[in-house]
Amino acid sequence: MSAQHMIEHLILAVRTGNGKLNIGCFNPPEKIPTLKRFLMSGRPLPKEFINPLIGEGLLPLEYENLEEAKLVLEKELEDYYKYFEEHPDASLVNPTFGELNKNEWDVFHEKHFTHHFGQFGITQ
Repeated sequence: MSAQHMIEHLILAVRTGNGKLNIGCFNPPEKIPTLKRFLMSGRPLPKEFINPLIGEGLLPLEYENLEEAKLVLEKELEDYYKYFEEHPDASLVNPTFGELNKNEWDVFHEKHFTHHFGQFGITQ
């Protein structure tokens, strides 16, 4: 995975958490409580997780270059915070973990960013 692929992947994840992208949840409702317990635990996301929405391959690049993708990610993050400022009690569907509130989305994004930044040796 290139850095640009990783940033564009994070853009899509942030869009699911800022209300711009709703792709539903691929897990059955009976698994959600267990998955949420994992999410809210101190455990990191699994290293070999295959996103069932994407599969083992990579999506085609959408942006011209890495710099453009970083600017888009920055804007999507701003929209994420703005969304929850305007809708503090909202719950939005995460493709893996089901409906998440602001606190749960914050935990998801922290784990997700840490997971992918770790692939590139980036630490917080």
